[in-house]
Parts: sequence; C-alpha cells; structure tokens
Amino acid sequence: MVTGTGSKESPWELSTAPGSSAYTMYRDDEGTPPALVCRVGSTTLSYRASAVDDLHAWLVERADWVPLGAADEQKEPAAGSVEAWGRSEDNPVGGWYGLRKGFRGRFGMYLPPLLEALGLAELTHDARNNRIRAR
Repeated sequence: MVTGTGSKESPWELSTAPGSSAYTMYRDDEGTPPALVCRVGSTTLSYRASAVDDLHAWLVERADWVPLGAADEQKEPAAGSVEAWGRSEDNPVGGWYGLRKGFRGRFGMYLPPLLEALGLAELTHDARNNRIRAR
C-alpha cells in the first residue's frame, strides 16, 4: 500500500524494487509538460507524467515479465528493458521520459514501484535483476 496522495504536499512514499532505497514522488501538473517529480535524498529527478499511462500500455502490450534495467543517463540500458523503452525513439514521446538533462536515467528504477503502488503492475522484489508486468 502506498502512502501519500501524489501531491507536492503529500507525495507518494515509495521504495525501489529491492527495497534498498526510499524516495518520494508527486505529480506536478503545472509544468510544461506535466511531470512526476522524484526526490531521492537531496537529488531531484523528473519524468513526464504521461509515463505512467504509456508504460502501463507498453507492459500490457508485452503481456509478460520485463526486466527493469535501471541505468544512469550516461550508461547504455539492457535491450528490451523498461529503462531502454523509457529512452527509446520508438516510445510514445519519441525519446527520453526524463526531463532533467544529466538526470534523465533511472526510469527503470523509479517508475515501476509507482505503477505497482497504483495497482497497475506487479513487481519482483529481489536483491537484483527485478522485473515488472502489467496487471
């Protein structure tokens, strides 16, 4: 169960798939484009808010487990992973869902737990190599 409403005043309180890091996330619908703001310690990342529906639709289409493949922006993600899709020219936004240059990666780390918390997906919670599939 997720705590928080997803607003700036009451962000969702989440943890990474292995449970090793806590972070918060909230919707900022005032931005252009609307964003999901992710706070991990003192670091702030942001992703297009449309990522929730777009990622869920892609997972439904895949109809199977998909590796998360989380990677920093400068590193190449594993092919076929959530991370690779989150920066692919073939996704609905034609590239990066991450909005802050230099911090556009880690899509596969921070978006899947939100989808799970919202009841849109199920996630494995192993120490490494976690996967996600649509509900």
